[in-house]
Amino acid sequence: MLLYQDVTLGDLAGKYRTGLGRTSVMEVNPYNSVVSLGHSAGTVTMWKPTSSSPLVKMLCHHGPVSALAFHPNGHTMATAGKDKKIKLWDLRKYEAFQTLPGHANSLEFSQKGLLACGNGSYIQVLRDASGAQNYSRYMTHSMVKGYQIGKLAFRPYEDVLGIGHSMGWSSILIPGAGEPNFDSWVANPFETPKQRREKEIKSCIDKLRSETIMLDPSKIGTVKFTKKEKPTVEEMDADMEAAVEAVKGKKLKKKTKGRSKAGKIMPKKQDAIATAKRPYLEQKIQEEKNISSKKQKTNEGVELPKSLQRFAHKKPSS
Repeated sequence: MLLYQDVTLGDLAGKYRTGLGRTSVMEVNPYNSVVSLGHSAGTVTMWKPTSSSPLVKMLCHHGPVSALAFHPNGHTMATAGKDKKIKLWDLRKYEAFQTLPGHANSLEFSQKGLLACGNGSYIQVLRDASGAQNYSRYMTHSMVKGYQIGKLAFRPYEDVLGIGHSMGWSSILIPGAGEPNFDSWVANPFETPKQRREKEIKSCIDKLRSETIMLDPSKIGTVKFTKKEKPTVEEMDADMEAAVEAVKGKKLKKKTKGRSKAGKIMPKKQDAIATAKRPYLEQKIQEEKNISSKKQKTNEGVELPKSLQRFAHKKPSS
């Protein structure tokens, strides 16, 4: 089961049954706030609160998914499975761009893109040194024998990796893991308790509704263009009649003596009616031309039998 709880209002935002077996891994993509679940069948699904079916369903491993992590940019996902493989995925194409041997019970990306993998009492940190989506070993660390690693987490804006294990909590230094230049408008490591309270209130006021969670958050705030449906013949006739009635009901200004006679007013009204009808008639003629050209193209594409080819319309020779 997947449950969504709105902590601001205290309401239950969603309750869905995945139908894909046991789920032991859950992560949130920081880019679009979509929740990803790792299932026992090796699939990874992505959900939003307003959908009873997954937005994306990917077969990532030939075995249960043991760990899952997202890069801060939201376009790279790392998964680990019981098939002893660690895969890195490009979420813009939903394709795996690198597969590494190994097993991990915990995966974590740092702010600068380092990937920490923990398994048993052994930690391995991977880095994309070339920037070409090619991760290789950067650092390794072994815990005291018998310590079982449960969870890894990088500390924001610092080169520190926190390790939660069976005997408590430890931390190690990982150079180059944290973001050195922070933006105080986004996250201020040195904020006072008063600033923290004001930030919480502001975040509650600026919070978007759960309906705005989607795979592509760049669509939020943009105008949704809808295709205009072509009006039917009855609608066009009704619009033309309405335009003609509006012209007939329009009163003409009285002119000087001799220029307001019925013989001079009637041609003016007829011209106005013809002007009101012209755009509708032109549209009808254009549609008829389009239909006839389509029919001609379809007829040209169909090869007639030899007995009927002499009746086919032949193009004039130039």
